[in-house]
Amino acid sequence: MLGIWTTQRIRAAEERLLAVTPEGALMHRAAFGVAVQAAGMLGDRVSGRRVTLLVGGGNNGGDALWAGAFLRRRGVAVTAVLLNPDRAHPAGLAALRKAGGRVVGVSAGPRWIAAADLVIDGIVGLAAKGPLRGEAAKLAELITAPVLAVDLPSGVDPDDGSVSGPAITARRTVTFGARKPVHVLNPQRCGEVVLVDIGLSLTDPDLRELEVADVAAAWPLPGPEDNKYSQGVTGIAAGSAAYPGAAVLAAGAAVRATSGMVRYAGQAADVVRSHWPEVVATGSVTDAARVQSWVVGPGSGTGSEGREVLEHVLAAGVPVCADADATTLLAHQPEILDARDPGTPLVLTPHSGEFARLTGAEPGTDRVAAVRAAARKFDAVVLLKGHSTLIAAPDGRVGVNVARGSWLATAGSGDVLSGMIGALLAAGLDPWFAAGAAAHVHSLAADLSARGAPTSASGVLAAIPVALRRVFALRLAVTPA
Repeated sequence: MLGIWTTQRIRAAEERLLAVTPEGALMHRAAFGVAVQAAGMLGDRVSGRRVTLLVGGGNNGGDALWAGAFLRRRGVAVTAVLLNPDRAHPAGLAALRKAGGRVVGVSAGPRWIAAADLVIDGIVGLAAKGPLRGEAAKLAELITAPVLAVDLPSGVDPDDGSVSGPAITARRTVTFGARKPVHVLNPQRCGEVVLVDIGLSLTDPDLRELEVADVAAAWPLPGPEDNKYSQGVTGIAAGSAAYPGAAVLAAGAAVRATSGMVRYAGQAADVVRSHWPEVVATGSVTDAARVQSWVVGPGSGTGSEGREVLEHVLAAGVPVCADADATTLLAHQPEILDARDPGTPLVLTPHSGEFARLTGAEPGTDRVAAVRAAARKFDAVVLLKGHSTLIAAPDGRVGVNVARGSWLATAGSGDVLSGMIGALLAAGLDPWFAAGAAAHVHSLAADLSARGAPTSASGVLAAIPVALRRVFALRLAVTPA
């Protein structure tokens, strides 16, 4: 599980490390990492290529200058554009000049930006807030070459990833010691993130991102003593005569997510049976036999019948994943939650609009704080959908899943995710982990489905077995025969 720490905690750890490290050692280590990545971006032929450094005051500018000195020694033509000459890092500036690098002022910046094969962004550091201003903003608009950012793209908020004005968009970002929230909350601006170890000591991350090894270790696989009941029985209360597709997608996702058995209850029973003959389908939740989790809400409507179904499953005493129309009902009629058995696990899966209805406010720029507060308010796991999906637990844990593309921005993809979460809840996984693991495989399935052609929710559903084979391959490779 990958950890992400806020900049305040990282800067405190850096200060502790600096106190016991020879002067300049950490900067040299960081700058060398930047130079290595820059050389890789320049390709096989490094000598003679042109790199322009955008250098602000402070340590990120120093990292850029020292990286330029390392590159100059490999024959790269390096030009540093000083945005604030009086505050440029003295030792880094001296090193670049000694190596034969060129140093120019802002007025010459446009010429050298236009000539660059690569631009290294060392304008601002972790302490900066708000967009680029003045000459920095003007120069940023002129960049056409690939950008390598030092620690973070300048102008992007380091802790919430927000952009409120001019900012850099990087092809690659080199960061030091630990990943920061910006790297997962605004990956579009950061590009590929490369972590350089500088020896920071950090514990208890502020955000967590599941790796494939985490998912592989926990995803339920049948053992020799398992049967359909021990693998988990997932109940699906979704769809309607008007929206049978939601039921088909949610039930199918539960089937393909290795649920031992899937029971469907609702108006779309005949349609679900025609698509998934292994699903045991009935017309009402009151007629459904025992299940170990419920998925409720996709396409089920927000009228009196939808309310009755939601109250029934909340009172059933098993984990519930409430999505789509169920979140709308809870937003407008919060007293429905009174039907929930105390302590019954609940997972809510809103998109930003549903989140605003549930909580009374948009997620805003600090999505992490918003989703954490919502999880406490509802005593539930809250999965806030987005390109960077956030998963918060009532105990304060927050996970993040970064999508591999934007293919999940399509009708019905949320129904698929809900069915997957329901299957993992039925198997007994911790609700926070179940939501995060399902989001991980969901985005992988979308990526696999979209290769070579645009995808749809049906395509994502069809790709779940392929995605799980990739996950299971890692697990089976390390499982003793």
